[in-house]
Amino acid sequence: MTRKLLSSTAAVLIASAGAAYACDAPIKVGVLHSLSGTMAISETTLKDTMEMLVEQQNEKGGVLGCELEAVVVDPASDWPLFAEKARELLTVHEVDVIFGNWTSVSRKSVLPVIEELNGLLFYPVQYEGEESSKNVFYTGAAPNQQAIPATDYFLEELEVEKFALLGTDYVYPRTTNNILEAYLKDKGIAEEDIFVNYTPFGHSDWSKIVADVVALGADGKKVGVISTINGDANVGFYKELAAAGISADDIPVVAFSVGEEELAGLDTSNLVGHLAAWNYFQSAESDANEAWVEAWKARMGEDRVTNDPMEAHYIGFNMWVNAATEAGTTDVDAVRTAMYGQEFPNLTGGTAVMLPNHHLAKPVLIGEIQEDGQFDIISQTVEVPGDAWTDFLPESAVLKSDWATLGCGMYNTETETCVQIKSNY
Repeated sequence: MTRKLLSSTAAVLIASAGAAYACDAPIKVGVLHSLSGTMAISETTLKDTMEMLVEQQNEKGGVLGCELEAVVVDPASDWPLFAEKARELLTVHEVDVIFGNWTSVSRKSVLPVIEELNGLLFYPVQYEGEESSKNVFYTGAAPNQQAIPATDYFLEELEVEKFALLGTDYVYPRTTNNILEAYLKDKGIAEEDIFVNYTPFGHSDWSKIVADVVALGADGKKVGVISTINGDANVGFYKELAAAGISADDIPVVAFSVGEEELAGLDTSNLVGHLAAWNYFQSAESDANEAWVEAWKARMGEDRVTNDPMEAHYIGFNMWVNAATEAGTTDVDAVRTAMYGQEFPNLTGGTAVMLPNHHLAKPVLIGEIQEDGQFDIISQTVEVPGDAWTDFLPESAVLKSDWATLGCGMYNTETETCVQIKSNY
């Protein structure tokens, strides 16, 4: 009788849970990535990734018994258009969640829209930190999970003495380089030994800038380049390095926005030995990664590669699925609450954990470019918790983000008050 009673109770609970979420239409997943313009070289793959993840989840039965539908829009590498397309996704298509953006300027364009409409954005790319929105989960690297460890590698392993900080002219490179300049000076690097330069999106003439970098080492000190160059401007930059006969032994480059996808469009024979810092490389050895790469190539073709932001979408999407399942709804507020503490196996053999500051704990990997366009992983850490506010800028060092218990993304630990700043980009 006891077993029958328990079985009956379980059946009622299951039936009630099913009834709690009526499935009269697909659950809509917004995909906000540039399919044209200067960032298409990087973002098109992320659109393909989201379509694959949605398809795989539907094969497992969808979410809450409902089929998922990917709603794809093209903001065309036009930053104001990102905001319009985000609004379209939320108000016209009525999506339950958005996965998207690459550049920080596009994310900041979208931010006021999703905060106004209480949308939910999963942002998969490394960024400059100095932000914490209750409507964004940042599944890419914060500076302490990429920029700072890469700089340490230059200082400690390669004994670089002078630094060229080269970036595309927008918020991510500028803020990241502000952090790195402060960090380098704290490490004893003189201001005159730090060269900073910014170029527009799509910049193509790199001859003078490369010559300036070479001149930085005229006194015989070792020079290293930290690159926050984004999009197809990387093609011209690396071509100019090769044309100038500069090898990784001469002036090593560590890039934060160049992965397997970007290398697929380059002649890598002259780039061997240059570096990139990410939280994932296709060459990572794990059973989960082997299965992921196999599934990707089966869908897209043998010549298509995987990369770090793809893994970030893979983790973020699966966490969202689990959070919605746990909450029994795709309601943004309920899913947000269920996201805290979510764990999901990453593709490098560890476990990603969603923190109360809306960032992940992730390993830091340094990869060396190989002639086949892949990376030899030469350094890997354990999972590092992402930090929304850097310790290396005085105004940020006193801030913390904790949406789970404090309900605040900008908590001043000295005044013990929450500073709420309305987005106005």
